[in-house]
Amino acid sequence: MKGDRVEIVIDAGSGTTRTYDVTATRAGRRIDIAHGRGVIEVSEVTRGGTAVRTARFLANRVLALVEHPAVDAPAADEITPTLRSA
Repeated sequence: MKGDRVEIVIDAGSGTTRTYDVTATRAGRRIDIAHGRGVIEVSEVTRGGTAVRTARFLANRVLALVEHPAVDAPAADEITPTLRSA
């Protein structure tokens, strides 16, 4: 679904991390995650199953993989008030 997003945090060595985002950019596309043989693959896929973009990461370097699904409208308990400064 357009708006779906996956955030990948990897260990870049020397105590540093890097963050990558893969987002479904058009209507009808989704994000697919596959893992195997020490590799994690995150792909943007069309309705027909064709991969448009693919990002591959070594599994032992991945610190976090967070999925952020698209939301049509926030529920009432999810709305957080903001502080307005005058």
